[in-house]
Amino acid sequence: MVGRALCPTAPNKGCAVTRILLQWRSTFVAEISLLPTVQLMPYTFPKSQEFFARAKHSIAGGVNSGIRLLEQPVPLYFERGEGARVWDVDGNEYIDFQLGQGALLYGHAPAGLADAIAAQAKLGLHWAAQCELELDVAERLQKMVPSAELVRFSNSATEAVMAAFRLARTQTGRKLILKFEGHYHGWSDEGLVGFANPPSTWNDPESPGHAHPSKGIIEEVKDQFVVARWNDIEHLRRRVEQFKGQIAAIVCEPAMCNTCCIEPEEGMLATIRELCDQEGMLMIADETITGFRFGAAGAQGYYNVRPDLTVLGKAIGGGTPFAALTGTREAMAKIISGESMHAGTLNANPLCLAASRWCLDEVLAQGPELPAKLNQLGQKLMVGLRKLADDHGVPLRPQGPGLAFHSLMLKPGKEERPVRNYRDYAELQDVARWTHLRRCLLEEGVRAIERGLWSISLAHTEQDIADALKLAEVAFKRHAESWTDA
Repeated sequence: MVGRALCPTAPNKGCAVTRILLQWRSTFVAEISLLPTVQLMPYTFPKSQEFFARAKHSIAGGVNSGIRLLEQPVPLYFERGEGARVWDVDGNEYIDFQLGQGALLYGHAPAGLADAIAAQAKLGLHWAAQCELELDVAERLQKMVPSAELVRFSNSATEAVMAAFRLARTQTGRKLILKFEGHYHGWSDEGLVGFANPPSTWNDPESPGHAHPSKGIIEEVKDQFVVARWNDIEHLRRRVEQFKGQIAAIVCEPAMCNTCCIEPEEGMLATIRELCDQEGMLMIADETITGFRFGAAGAQGYYNVRPDLTVLGKAIGGGTPFAALTGTREAMAKIISGESMHAGTLNANPLCLAASRWCLDEVLAQGPELPAKLNQLGQKLMVGLRKLADDHGVPLRPQGPGLAFHSLMLKPGKEERPVRNYRDYAELQDVARWTHLRRCLLEEGVRAIERGLWSISLAHTEQDIADALKLAEVAFKRHAESWTDA
C-alpha cells in the first residue's frame, strides 16, 4: 500500500539515491502576486511509484538514464506539458524549471514545433540520405553562430563531443585534451574524465586528478587528458606549459552550467583562445546547455570569444535527439578529407531537422533581447528564493546569470564566499540539505533539476515566477521546520 508522500525530516544517508548524489556532486525583494488558492497538502505519487516498481522488471534499474535515480521520493512519470507547466501521471501540476535538462528552451509542447514534426512525419521518418532540411538548418547555424563555417549533425551532444576530440587529435597529430574540473562533456569514457574529482585526489593542487565516476571504462583513456582548475588563469598557463606541444585541444563549457552555474571570470575565455593560438591547439566550446539560451550566437557571442569547434545540443532540437558539431573550415578539414571519421545511421534525421529549423527560427525571431529577457525573469526568481531562504533561516544562495542559475546550499559552518570553480562548490555545497529542499519544492509544485540547476524558458511569464515563489514559500517553511543536520 502506497502511503502519503511527506517531505522527509532528514535524509537517509545510507540509501542508494543519496549515495549516488554524494558521489556525483560532493566529489561534484521580489513582488509576488497572490494566487486565488494555495495548495495545503503536499503532492503524493502513487502512480509514479507503481510504474517505477513495474519498470524494474523490464528496464535495467527502472530508468533509461542513471541520473534520473536522483529524483526523490521516486523517479516521476509524466503525462503532458504545456508552456511552463507539466503534469505527472498522478495529476500533479508543476511550474517547470527542469525543462528536459534544459532542452525545452521553448517550453512544453509549443504548437508550432509539434506541427513542424507532424508535417515531416507525414512525408517520411528516415532516409539515411540527404534532404533539403539539413541545408536549411546548417545555413541557419552559419548565420547565427560566428564560428560555424561548417556543420556536421549527430544524435546527441555526447557523440558530437567524441567527434570533436577525434577531429582535434587528427588535425594536430597530438593525443592530449585539456579539460576543466566540473565541466561535463557527455557520459562517455572521455567526457567524464576529471569531472568530479573527489577531495581525496586533491593532494597536488598543481595536478588535478583524472577520476571517472564509472567502472568499466578503458583506463588508458584517462591518461589522454590534462585536467585544470576553472577560473585560474595562471594555473591554466602552467598546465599548458607543462605539456607543451602535446595538447590537441582545450575544451570547456563557456559558462560552467553543469556545476553550480559558474560564469567565466574576466580574461578566462580570452586566455584559452590566446593559448590555443600560440600553441597550435584547437579551442572547443561545449555549448550543449548554453547554445541559444545565451542568444542566437550562444555563449561565445555573449562572452565575445571565437572557438574553433562548437558542440550544440539540447535547445537546438527542442526536445528531439539532435546535436551538431560546428567549426571553422580549417578546423573541419580532416572531416572533409575523411581522415577523421564521422558517421551515424540516424545523423541528420528529418524529424529532428524539422524540429531544429523551427527552434532556430524561434531564436532568430527573439532578436538580440533573448538573453536579457530570460535573465530578467531568472534574476527575479533568484531574488525571491534568496528572500525566502533568509526569512526561514535556510542557507540557500542562488548563483548564476539568471537565464540559468544554481541553488548553492551552504554546509553547516561554512561562510559564504565566491564560488569560482568545482572545488569551491564541492567544499560548500550541502547536497543532502538541497535534496531535502528540492523534494519539498517538488511536493508543492515547483520542479528544478536534481543537481540544483534552474532553467528559464521562453514560455515562462512574470506570473509563473510569482506563482512559483508563492508555492516555494510553503516548501521553504516545511523544509525549515523538518530539516535537521545529521
